[in-house]
Amino acid sequence: MTRATILFAHGSRDPLWSQPMQAVARRMCDIDPGARVHCAYLELMQPDLPTAVRACVDEGCDDIVVVPMFLGVGRHARDDLPALVAQLAPELPGVRIRLQPAVGEDPRTVELLARIALG
Repeated sequence: MTRATILFAHGSRDPLWSQPMQAVARRMCDIDPGARVHCAYLELMQPDLPTAVRACVDEGCDDIVVVPMFLGVGRHARDDLPALVAQLAPELPGVRIRLQPAVGEDPRTVELLARIALG
């Protein structure tokens, strides 16, 4: 299987808002030059999740991991995103789409943020 990662975030009207997401995607590719990484947004920005998934499939990827880049798990991460993934799966037979927990639920994120906040 050929894997791709989609970093999924809310989106904003401010085009500069996506810069940290894009920086994470670039850093992933620096760490693993063979990584296939895309960003996708729920609203207000492009690409949306279906567009990003199709781009991955067009690149030959058949194992897609969606990483919710949310610190808190609210309605978007808990309800909206799983529904979007569930809608996409039947349209793409032979493609596995996996949804990871939100980054804010990872103890490593909590540890890093605590250390940053402590200065």
